[in-house]
Amino acid sequence: MNANEYLQRSALYRKLIHGPYGEFARVYAGRLSDEGFGRQCTWRSLSIFRELKDWHVGNGHDLQDLSEVHVERFLEHRSKHWSIDSGDRSALRRLLAALRQEGLIPTALPIERTEYEQIVDVFAAYLTNERGLAASTVESHKLLSRRFLQEVCPAGADGFAALTPEIVIGYVERHALDGSADSGKAMCGVVRAFLRYLHLKSFISVALADCVPSIRRWRLAGLPTFLPPQKVQVVLDACDRTTAMGLRDYAVLMALAKLGLRASEVAALSLDDIDWQSGSVLVHGKGRRQAMMPLRHDVGAAIVAYIRHGRPASPCRRLFLRMLAPHVGFASGCAITMIAKEALERAGIHGYAHHGAHLFRHSLATDLLRSGASFAEIGQLLRALAGGSDSAAARSAVISASL
Repeated sequence: MNANEYLQRSALYRKLIHGPYGEFARVYAGRLSDEGFGRQCTWRSLSIFRELKDWHVGNGHDLQDLSEVHVERFLEHRSKHWSIDSGDRSALRRLLAALRQEGLIPTALPIERTEYEQIVDVFAAYLTNERGLAASTVESHKLLSRRFLQEVCPAGADGFAALTPEIVIGYVERHALDGSADSGKAMCGVVRAFLRYLHLKSFISVALADCVPSIRRWRLAGLPTFLPPQKVQVVLDACDRTTAMGLRDYAVLMALAKLGLRASEVAALSLDDIDWQSGSVLVHGKGRRQAMMPLRHDVGAAIVAYIRHGRPASPCRRLFLRMLAPHVGFASGCAITMIAKEALERAGIHGYAHHGAHLFRHSLATDLLRSGASFAEIGQLLRALAGGSDSAAARSAVISASL
């Protein structure tokens, strides 16, 4: 039962819309219905709205001044008596957004930013506007540069003058092993970029970026990085295409395995990117680059099956959508990576260096090379998406094919 069917017979909804602030309930229920929520989630959302309304009005406030501050106070009060459901906070954020869109409550007040956050925000704007980095990359740079700044400059901008190579190297040594070798390498890259930015903008007078150590990670030194075609097919066959989720996951995996797309590129695909007449697809690659690629017949067939029988009804133009409401596109490639990881687990594929979407990209490059494609041809296919003169996957394929 969907939200619209539930609302037609819900005594709770009738009581809310015929009581005080009935317009608030009507607007919120309309948002839940538009976003495709089911019966249980709609009932839970309206119930938490009723509790918030009663608590807010009971404390002498008008519902028209509702804000995030009141929501947090309500949740704190509620947690003393009942456990907070994992979806309650999201439901109330959705409530505020719906009411603001209709002008029933004031717009959100600007959040005061700390000095650390202000410096990092300006750095993020530089990465976006002058370097052209993708939003997901900028967010990871913000997180890592904020951690670096808070630890090495506790006094904020006033501490920049005291930065020395020893302080920077000490930070890297303390945190290089916090995660994997790849995480440490990424951390060093962000610290280096942040210090380069601070020097460029005259926040620091000494160029400290060059003193950031490098973390060596020998490529292909351990586990294999590609699947043979037979195992790729095992992963594809493990998708249950009698279900909507199985149809979606199969189409996602086909795009990864047969087109060699990255997780972020699959997540960014929209219905408008596919030209069915010419049999091509527009791929949004790294650095805001775009490339028109031929759409293989088997990949197109998988996408068509998903659109016809598995894709939820939604105004969202993204090709691949969340199965649970709200039916919108994925925020980043992380969800595509999780789909790939779960598919590998479901097929019993273990013992590989990559455990996600990138494994399929390396597998395609290696299979093409072993089938007689030249290094230049593989590089042309993959760097059309990478936007550079070389491709890590193509280079890895040369070594993998010789193993």
